[in-house]
Amino acid sequence: MGDVVRVALAGLGTVGAGVIKLIDANRSLIERRAGRPIEIVAVSARDRNRDRGVDLGRFEWVDDSTALATHPGVDVVVELIGGSDGPALVLARNSIAQGRAFVTANKAMIAHHGLELAGAAETANVPFKYEAAVAGGIPVIKGLREGAAANEISGVFGILNGTCNYILSTMESAGRDFADVLAEAQALGYAEADPSFDIDGVDAAHKLSILASLAFGTAIDFAGVDIRGIRHVIAADIVEAQALGHRIRLVGMASASDKGLFQRVQPCLVPLEHPLAHVTGSLNAVVAEGNFVGRLFLQGRGAGEGPTASAVVADLIDIARGETGPAADPGVRGLRAEGIPRPGDRRRTLDDRLGKHHPFRRVQGQGWRHHHPGGR
Repeated sequence: MGDVVRVALAGLGTVGAGVIKLIDANRSLIERRAGRPIEIVAVSARDRNRDRGVDLGRFEWVDDSTALATHPGVDVVVELIGGSDGPALVLARNSIAQGRAFVTANKAMIAHHGLELAGAAETANVPFKYEAAVAGGIPVIKGLREGAAANEISGVFGILNGTCNYILSTMESAGRDFADVLAEAQALGYAEADPSFDIDGVDAAHKLSILASLAFGTAIDFAGVDIRGIRHVIAADIVEAQALGHRIRLVGMASASDKGLFQRVQPCLVPLEHPLAHVTGSLNAVVAEGNFVGRLFLQGRGAGEGPTASAVVADLIDIARGETGPAADPGVRGLRAEGIPRPGDRRRTLDDRLGKHHPFRRVQGQGWRHHHPGGR
């Protein structure tokens, strides 16, 4: 066995506590697979006295999370604070500048600053890992970067937000209204007190922009994602979709061509014969189409303590093994956002355009059947 990999952990919420629990529970297995021990040596969070269900007394407590970047004897910094800017971004920049390997589950930060951080990591020759930033425990980033590395990817799409999928599939199975199911999702912890990022499609768009960059070797372009959430989907839409042999899902989809980079998040009518129609509850699923491997379908729990902690620790194991690879596609190319019709454009044109990119039809919400061409 090699030297111990010493980890500083910033953020002790659900996922941070999960990382500690996972390393404790599977210590011998992790050490065997990593080829060396992985030990958390320092932690930081806003509230030192909060009960997190784990023993924190064995770790050095650091009040200022950004100070972990320069903490003595640390090999890897794990950021689980969240937020696209603020302390999370400061910690990322400083850790990389100090030559520390960096692991994060922060999709917002990657979507907004990922190219900058990847470039800094390449320059500093340090690992920069973010498997947990997209689809929780589903190894979709590793799948695209490694498993499908020999393929040209023609498209990537999927269900990228568990909160929205729980709401839509529960409306479908129980015949309940959106507001009622949203309240239940908040009570169960699937949705935040302010659910806007989830139900308005922003969370899914963060993830989609990362997946598109990996799939097509392009710069991350979150600003280029056309975003529509599920806020206006009503029970009548669910019933009408079922009558037509479809289910409604919030789908993120992306493709690249000589015309540019197409990225969109929106509620879609998914035919019952398509695998995404059968992804229910809080599950996520990602589909990628490779020119030699064909269709790849990855499904699993996209959020929560166990799945996200699993992805974080998998990144730590890769770092311990020395299996890191480039932080971004070394041939990253710039593609302009492909022109997307705005609400004032003719609806038929928009529907025709969608047909060129994906097999699903768009859901208007609030009685879409009266507006959708071909609707009853």
